Amino acid sequence: MAPLAGAGETQVFPTSAGPVKITPLMHASTLIEAGGKTIYLDPFRAAKTTGLPKADLILITDIHADHMDAYSINELSKPETAIMAPPAVVQTVTAAKPIGNGETKSWHDWTIEAIPAYNLKRGPVPGKLYHDKGRGNGYVLTYGGKHFYFSGDTEGIPEMRALKNIDVAFVCMNLPYTMPPDEAADAVRAFHPKIVIPYHYRGSDLTVFKKGLKGTGIEVRLLDWYPK
Repeated sequence: MAPLAGAGETQVFPTSAGPVKITPLMHASTLIEAGGKTIYLDPFRAAKTTGLPKADLILITDIHADHMDAYSINELSKPETAIMAPPAVVQTVTAAKPIGNGETKSWHDWTIEAIPAYNLKRGPVPGKLYHDKGRGNGYVLTYGGKHFYFSGDTEGIPEMRALKNIDVAFVCMNLPYTMPPDEAADAVRAFHPKIVIPYHYRGSDLTVFKKGLKGTGIEVRLLDWYPK
């Protein structure tokens, strides 16, 4: 395994509207702060959220427990918290507003675009996929002219490979559920973000991912999403 930056190490990205601060919490659980607003992506009870600010917005990517965790949603919510999620999630998290694949919504100074997230070939049994097309979302979040992509649970699908002008990409990799590091690197080469950060990578060899992007000009940042 390649050396990782410390757990919880906040990354700061300048934009025309001020800095965006992104902090890894656990697995896919992510804290995003900008313009006095607090956003959580896939809050997960395994993350240490004690002392963290309540959410102004919560984004959920899929129905599985490591993404849709009712306990964490409740813990981090306040009466005015907005929640956006795929329609399949809204069936359970009824406070959420639906955002489906291909939809774009505005929230304060952010633009939120739902990108498909699904398996191409991997599933628990032949003929069944872990993540069906149309159910889960990745997201492209735009703030101050900068574009931040969070892949959700997916393989290197055509919709990911076709992305343009991504400044920072957070890309999943873990078997058997999504894709291995070499496939993730191949997909990242196709859409060529300025910076890529692996997340949702439990058990993956990030050295393979980083090696797969050597010489591309893409900056690879390795962060610790699994604090002890």
